Amino acid sequence: MSGYPVSMQETIKKLEQTRSSRLGQDVPRLSFEGREKLLKECHPDYRKDSIRQISIGPNKGQKLTNKLVDLLEAKSYLDPEKVNLEQVDFDVDVLVIGGGGAGVSAAMIAHEQGANVLLATKLRIGDSNTIMAEGGIAAATQPDDSLERHFLDTIGGGRFENKRDLVSVLVNDAPLIVEWLKDLGCMFDTHPNGDLVVSFAGGHHRKRVHSCKDLSGMEFMRVVRDELYNKGVPVSEFSPAVELLMDEQGNCAGAVLLNLETEEFSVVRAKSVILATGGIGRLHPNDFPTTNHYGATADGLIIAYRGGANLLHMDAIQFHPTGAMWPEQMLGQLITEACRGNGAHLVNKNGEHFINELETRDTVSSAILREVIDRGNGIKTPTGGEGVWLDTPLINIRGDEGKLDRMFAGIVHRFTEYGIDVRKEPIMVFPTQHYQNGGIEIDPEARTSIPGLFAAGECSGGVQGRNRLGGNSLLDIFVFGHRGATSAVNYISSAKVGKLTLQHVREYHRELDAAGIKNKMASPLLLPDYIRDEVKKRRYS
Repeated sequence: MSGYPVSMQETIKKLEQTRSSRLGQDVPRLSFEGREKLLKECHPDYRKDSIRQISIGPNKGQKLTNKLVDLLEAKSYLDPEKVNLEQVDFDVDVLVIGGGGAGVSAAMIAHEQGANVLLATKLRIGDSNTIMAEGGIAAATQPDDSLERHFLDTIGGGRFENKRDLVSVLVNDAPLIVEWLKDLGCMFDTHPNGDLVVSFAGGHHRKRVHSCKDLSGMEFMRVVRDELYNKGVPVSEFSPAVELLMDEQGNCAGAVLLNLETEEFSVVRAKSVILATGGIGRLHPNDFPTTNHYGATADGLIIAYRGGANLLHMDAIQFHPTGAMWPEQMLGQLITEACRGNGAHLVNKNGEHFINELETRDTVSSAILREVIDRGNGIKTPTGGEGVWLDTPLINIRGDEGKLDRMFAGIVHRFTEYGIDVRKEPIMVFPTQHYQNGGIEIDPEARTSIPGLFAAGECSGGVQGRNRLGGNSLLDIFVFGHRGATSAVNYISSAKVGKLTLQHVREYHRELDAAGIKNKMASPLLLPDYIRDEVKKRRYS
């Protein structure tokens, strides 16, 4: 018996009727002009109410996503007059803030290079977007591929606004990162002869995404977390950073942590700080559901911005085309792009295949929104949601009967729990907020504009431009996690920490007052508040 209501099963019949004709006729890719027109007409970033100018700080006068401006124009979570900076609780060489792939790899590498390291994380170590990444890691490792092709695909996917020096190191380091993960013990998918399996992802013109079934991020996190524990690197869990500390020379000199259990502050003096705090998803830009983990509330952006760091491309938010729309218990959960890379079609209520699945994520998301909202071709749920079908049975039809179980075991299991057999039935999907394309501006060595402050992973900005390609995020976290660690260790060889101060927070508060901004919020937010958040209404228009 199907887990889909009878009303939805009727449109599945139309999908099945068109399947044989769709198999022999792929939808052609759009021209550059066609993609640009579609984005401007349908992508959420172009909604008039999605962005607004920020009134203070390094990006003053620029437009950023609304939910982020709300927090940037709020006063600090802490009162700088009530924190005793004379009482130092931790004194380290390198403070890493964030317990996902970027933070853990940075802490590992800095420790291996002889630094005294503390890793502080908001929730448990590993609670991050890393473990929720399914598709895999991109790298040009195959004979028909090249670093140059990976570079060009990434630049084109980012709408040509990436920082090219960052993209250069990203693609050049990529094969080395895959080898590093393999040597650590990550269980990559392989062919019977031992060669690595590679797949397509949207915007890539070669098969270059290396996977561990559809649990790639979780597998990578399992391995690097064990390595961190084995090396004995100190970890402080449930301890988000609420402000950076500076010294009198304007250098980053540590952070103030909050113990979520005791609600007490602790002062960490550090010669260098690496921010690896992840993304913005739990702010729900444009009120979409999200694939992001519970702690993704832009903390690193907030505290770095108050310290004077510039943000890039924070008006460009990535919406993954295929978030689960049914069952509602899975609303917004990621359905990996690898499904489309392995042959699953996107199909509307009439059984029509309406977009080439290997277009970039922003293009495919826009095409789904056009199909559902503008053309009225969405499939309706009994509770008022709408979406389109992802024809997953095609993966087995195109390949072999065991391919879905072999490559997408996680998806098969999750939907089976709700009575849906994705080997025989499609998955209902709708775009979901997935990634912040921008972040804190860094250089190729992961340095920010603040001396002593480094950033890696999703909280950093510039490498992805205005849209990220699939497979480049798991790559980004490890490339710049490594580079940030090496840069931080090099920096501390001559760094001298002066008197600790929160003067930059006082000055930021004065700037807010001078601008007449009376925001009752406090930031960083730390955890989402779903009791008062309107996203619980699930209105996406």
